[in-house]
Amino acid sequence: MLDPFKRGPADDHRSWSERLRAGLEASRARLAGPLAVLVGRKALSEDAMGELETALLTADVGAPATERLLADLRSHWLRAGTNADPRALLKASLTALLAPLENPLVVGAQRPFVIMLAGVNGAGKTTSIGKLARWLQTQGLSVLLAAGDTFRAAAREQLEAWGERNHVHVIAQHGGDPGAVMFDAIAAARARGVDVVLADTAGRLPTQAHLMEELKKIRRVIAKAKEGAPHETLLVLDANTGQNALAQVAAFDAALGLTGLILTKLDGTAKGGVIAAIAGTNPLPLRFIGVGEGIDDLQPFVAAEFVEALLG
Repeated sequence: MLDPFKRGPADDHRSWSERLRAGLEASRARLAGPLAVLVGRKALSEDAMGELETALLTADVGAPATERLLADLRSHWLRAGTNADPRALLKASLTALLAPLENPLVVGAQRPFVIMLAGVNGAGKTTSIGKLARWLQTQGLSVLLAAGDTFRAAAREQLEAWGERNHVHVIAQHGGDPGAVMFDAIAAARARGVDVVLADTAGRLPTQAHLMEELKKIRRVIAKAKEGAPHETLLVLDANTGQNALAQVAAFDAALGLTGLILTKLDGTAKGGVIAAIAGTNPLPLRFIGVGEGIDDLQPFVAAEFVEALLG
């Protein structure tokens, strides 16, 4: 279990851009060689493009997005002529591909504003909630946490630890119905004048039909407790899952009607290109990305900033 009091990269006073670049080092290294081969060439050889294609695919960019990026590179190269800079051309194409995902979370006027979070086991959901609570506080908003993972004691304890670190209340039960936790949390937030409720749920695989049905039930309970809620339904994805992330997005979106994504653990993978794969298949808003264990290591996704860290 992650210790929320552990010192992380955020504690070394590096800027977010520096942390993001460091986090994407493995992914960047995978793409650097094939791009270097193209520098200074007057023509795009099939061998060089084949190397770049392989690098993109192994970085989990995915076939549709890879095809688009390579087609853009060929087209832009012809227009640029002898002055072509392959890295700059690929940056421009990738930024354009990812731009639709850049859609920051906006907390609306509803109070409490309810954000439901879901994901598979081990994706970093509970940790992301703790970090998201901190980010919301930096926006001047008060937060309450709902410990809806009633089956795993460690999840409740972990969320309570994050609550302690962020100085926010946590509504929890020892076992029992996660829907009841949500109902109590929303009632408590309303009574205390809290701005945002972050609703944790137990991790589950999208193939576990009975657990997906339970997730739908939790969503219905939230809607009964607060009209129009949940106002945001976010899926937390582990970047290490690569192309499996696409199946998770499709399944959870079908079950819950997702409004956005959080992509975690980009610092522990060479598959940072999965963001491009998502953009090429189901371009839901990527609300946040995470690159470390520090409490500030979850920040809104900015396409140009991400591409610069990946290819710069």
